[in-house]
Amino acid sequence: MQRKFQRLASLGIVLASLAVAQDRTSTLIYGGDWSDLITLDPQVSYEFSGGLITDNLYETLVKFEGADLSTLKPGLAESWKVERGGDSWVITFKLRKGSKFSTGREVTAKDVVYSFDRAIQLKGPSSFLFIDIAQLKVGGTKAVDPYTVEVRIPKTASPGSFLSILTFNIGGIVDSEEVQKHAKGGDFGKEWLTNNSAGSGPFRLVRWDRGSQVLLEANPNARLKPKLQRIIMREIKEPTVLRTALESGEIDIAEGLTPEALKAVAANPRFKTLKADSLRLNYLGMNVKPGSPFANPKVREAMRWAVNQDELVNGLVQGNGTKIQTIIPKGLLGYNNALPYKYDPARAKKLLAEAGYPNGFEFELLTSTGLCGGGIPCQDIAAKIQSDLAKAGVKANIKAIANAEALKIYRAQNHQVYLGGWSPDFPDPDGNATPLADFAAKSLAWRNVWEDATSSKLANQGSLETDPSKRAALYKLLTDYALKSGPYVILYQPAIPLGFSAKVEGYVRNAQGQVRFENISKQP
Repeated sequence: MQRKFQRLASLGIVLASLAVAQDRTSTLIYGGDWSDLITLDPQVSYEFSGGLITDNLYETLVKFEGADLSTLKPGLAESWKVERGGDSWVITFKLRKGSKFSTGREVTAKDVVYSFDRAIQLKGPSSFLFIDIAQLKVGGTKAVDPYTVEVRIPKTASPGSFLSILTFNIGGIVDSEEVQKHAKGGDFGKEWLTNNSAGSGPFRLVRWDRGSQVLLEANPNARLKPKLQRIIMREIKEPTVLRTALESGEIDIAEGLTPEALKAVAANPRFKTLKADSLRLNYLGMNVKPGSPFANPKVREAMRWAVNQDELVNGLVQGNGTKIQTIIPKGLLGYNNALPYKYDPARAKKLLAEAGYPNGFEFELLTSTGLCGGGIPCQDIAAKIQSDLAKAGVKANIKAIANAEALKIYRAQNHQVYLGGWSPDFPDPDGNATPLADFAAKSLAWRNVWEDATSSKLANQGSLETDPSKRAALYKLLTDYALKSGPYVILYQPAIPLGFSAKVEGYVRNAQGQVRFENISKQP
């Protein structure tokens, strides 16, 4: 009898081991610094990590596929058309029949109307995309029938830009019944959707353990069937821990490897590596509010002469980034390759003296404890900038805190100088021009209190111009102007360094930062 029990126990261990192995094969563990994650509400999320995750929880009417950011493809809408309608553009979408939310309810036109109106009424960080760029108003989206949606935007807005905006997570369609069921005090379900999902994407949110991980499971009702059953987004802020986790097999994908770790991983046949293109810019944002040293344009110009960009890109970043000084990234119309600023601390000192700071000044440099673009710890970049500025007589006191907390301070205009990253919300130059140049958009220009009539006018003109050559000329004027007068020191345009287990297949990341998890698989 005892032997029988021993055999049964042994069999149980074997079966349990097989179950774990099978489960691990159907689970992808994706490690990276997700500390900027504030919410998983698609109409509120405006951070890199939030976009990466919500793209897989919610479907949009139109989308980009693979690495191609030039051709819109059908999403929840099987077709669409743009027509002139008097004083407005009329964009009509025909929805697919049979698309279902994770609740089992069918996606219909009323959900699209609710989602678009919700995005406007919430007035979240990305609402300006609908309100200011698309100039969409509540009531501008109508359900013609259960599978037909009509959107009207003014002739002063660009229908092309609007369609591109819809590929961003603000265009994610939520289950209107489910969200309203959880609404509190007119919040349109914002509190509930922070930690829950109500989408038709290939995955649904199971739980979010802040500071630890986000667990996604395959949506059983999804039209797009994923190849994996679950995705675990493991938060790993420390670069050495990230590398160790990949090499030990604890995680399958490591995003944000340091240049040294990337080289080591690439030399091991158990792994694959990728330097993914990005439209991201790493930069310094200077608060130019009255009374600040940075309110003086000569101080801002001195900062640009005082940063040794060549040493930063070729040294710390080790080539995992492109030197750039203008506000529209390489890869988009309007990219300006001008590089007028060279490292010249003597010239910076002269400008500071002319601005009334012959002995320099002191300020707080706010940054994240996590990684910046190219897999470099933000604190290392901050330390390099601190060292450069000191040679021009400027003392930078580094304040490094969790990314989400740093963003809250930055968004409240309570910083002096902020070191971080920015990527356009849609692959169009207006995705950078309006946020960085138009104060009224309440994005980066607003955060840095840069209210400039010239930059706002040029950004608005560029967004509405339909002739590519004329549009490029407007953006040349804008980028040259912001380069001289703006509140930014653009540092570099990073590549995204990733390491993978050789078992991972189907991973594609476009320059907008989108990864379609449903296409990823793992070999046994």
